[in-house]
Amino acid sequence: MSELIIKNFSASTNNNKIISEVNLRIKSGEIHIIMGPNGSGKTTFAKAIMKYPKLKTSGNIILDGKDITSLSTDKKAKLGLFLQFQNPAEISDIKYINFLYNAYTSIKKGGNIEDLEKEIEVNLKKLSLKKDIIERDLNFRFSGGEKKKMEILQMLILNPKFAILDEPDSGLDVDAIKKMAEIIKEALKKKKIGVILITHYNKIISYIKPDFVHVLVNGKIVASGKESIAKEIETEGFEKYIKNKV
Repeated sequence: MSELIIKNFSASTNNNKIISEVNLRIKSGEIHIIMGPNGSGKTTFAKAIMKYPKLKTSGNIILDGKDITSLSTDKKAKLGLFLQFQNPAEISDIKYINFLYNAYTSIKKGGNIEDLEKEIEVNLKKLSLKKDIIERDLNFRFSGGEKKKMEILQMLILNPKFAILDEPDSGLDVDAIKKMAEIIKEALKKKKIGVILITHYNKIISYIKPDFVHVLVNGKIVASGKESIAKEIETEGFEKYIKNKV
């Protein structure tokens, strides 16, 4: 059983505080939803956890009892953190398979290409993606849905302790959202990955059935509870939380 503790965590850029004293505790196999209006700091929060270089942070990130706050992004990844980007970069002249192999062998010492290819084939089928997509340049000219699915492919291959998923449902149609939710639920159940999932919509939440839902407004968590919070937001919006922000 692993545990990720985010304690009194703040993040700022150019002396502008974007995240203010956020506290979360996530255990293996749990899923925590982060919701909030546009500009509330959700993506900044995700990046700050992984030590995005343009952000200055304070507070603590503790993984299995070890303070990893100041570690570089690659070291955090090797210890078991994973970030799925909201808008994955397109990089030409780097084949997706080469990128994935380098990440795989860096994190899984002793891993080989044959094992990787088997895992890729199984998971591409789960994600309803064609086999030849991994021979293309990294995210280059991928559709929005393909980019999101390929980010989840990385999660399944690298098998982190905790995954931060930034809007994995955006750019997907209803059927694809349901499929994405099923894959995330399977990772929670079988791999015991702990998940922080950022979303604007209740659809994926209704499929996943999260353990907790948190509302982020102006960089602060102003409410935490169960799935009912997401249902309320779907019908009434964030106005109540904005008015009552702390």
